[in-house]
Amino acid sequence: MPVPRFGDVPAARPVSLPVLAAVTVTVLAWASAFVGIRAVGADLSPGALALGRLLVGAAVLALLSVGRGWVAPTPREWRLLAVCGVGWFAVYNVALNAAERHLDAGTTAMLVNVGPILIAVLAGVWLQEGFPRWLVAGLAVAFAGVLLIGVAGRQGGGDPLGVLLCVVAAVTYAVGVVAQKPVLRRLPPLQVTATACAIGAVCCLPWAGALVTELATAPASSVLGTVYLGVVPTALAFSTWAYALARTEAGRLGVTTYLVPPLVVLLSWLLLDEVPAPLAVAGGVVCLAGVALSRRRGPVRPPAPVRQPV
Repeated sequence: MPVPRFGDVPAARPVSLPVLAAVTVTVLAWASAFVGIRAVGADLSPGALALGRLLVGAAVLALLSVGRGWVAPTPREWRLLAVCGVGWFAVYNVALNAAERHLDAGTTAMLVNVGPILIAVLAGVWLQEGFPRWLVAGLAVAFAGVLLIGVAGRQGGGDPLGVLLCVVAAVTYAVGVVAQKPVLRRLPPLQVTATACAIGAVCCLPWAGALVTELATAPASSVLGTVYLGVVPTALAFSTWAYALARTEAGRLGVTTYLVPPLVVLLSWLLLDEVPAPLAVAGGVVCLAGVALSRRRGPVRPPAPVRQPV
C-alpha cells in the first residue's frame, strides 16, 4: 500500500443532490443569522441571546427527535459531543453575539469565515483527511485579510475587541466541526445536533436571569427574531449541516461556508442599510481568497508501478 505524502489529498467523492440541498439550506440560514443577531443584539445581551436561541433550538430539535429512538453514545463520543456543545454551540454563539456589538454583520461574517482554513488544518491532523500543498499559503493570505479588517476597524472607530471575538468564534466553530465528524460515523445527525445544542443551552444557563429581564422589555420584533434564530439558523441549519457532514469530508464541506459573507453583506445592505468599510471589504476578499487558496488541490500523482516477479 503506498504511503501518503505531504500534499497528497484523498480523491473527492461526488456530491449527491440531497447533500447539495442540505448545504444550500445551511449557507442561506447561517447568512441570515448574522443579520438577525445584529438586529436583535440591540435589545438582548450576548449571553441572553445565545441562551434564548439555544433553548428554542433545543426544543425544536427535541420535538423532531420524538419517535426516532436513541443510540447510546460511547464515552469517547460523549466527550466529543461535549467539545462540540461547549465550543461550537455555547462559546461560539456568545462570542459571535458580542462581536456584532463591535462590528457590522458583513465584517463579522468575513472574519468568522476564516474557519474553513482552521477546519482543514484540524481535519488534516485529527481526521487524516490530508494536507493540500496550498494550505499554509492560504492560511498566510487569510491572516493578511484579518489584519486588513482590523486596520479598517481602527480607522472607522471600531473596537479591535470585535476582531478578537470573531477569531474566538472561528476557532470554536472549527473545533466543533472536527469534533462532530467522528461522532456522525455512528450516531444519527439529528441526535448529534440535538445533544450538542442541549449541552450548549446548559452552558448558557447563567444568563437565564438576564434573558427573562431583557425579554420583558424587548420589542416583539426582537422576541420573534430570537425565535427565528433558534428555529432556522440553529435547529434547521445545524441539522442540515450534520446531515451533509456525515456524507462528505469536513475540510471540503467547510469551504462551502465562504459563500456566507457575500450573502451577509447583501442582506445587511438590504435589511439594515449597513455596508462594511471599503478596506474591510478588501480584507474580506483577501480572507476568502486565502480560504479558496487553502483548498486548492495539487496534481494527482499516478500510483507507482508495481514490479512483477519474472
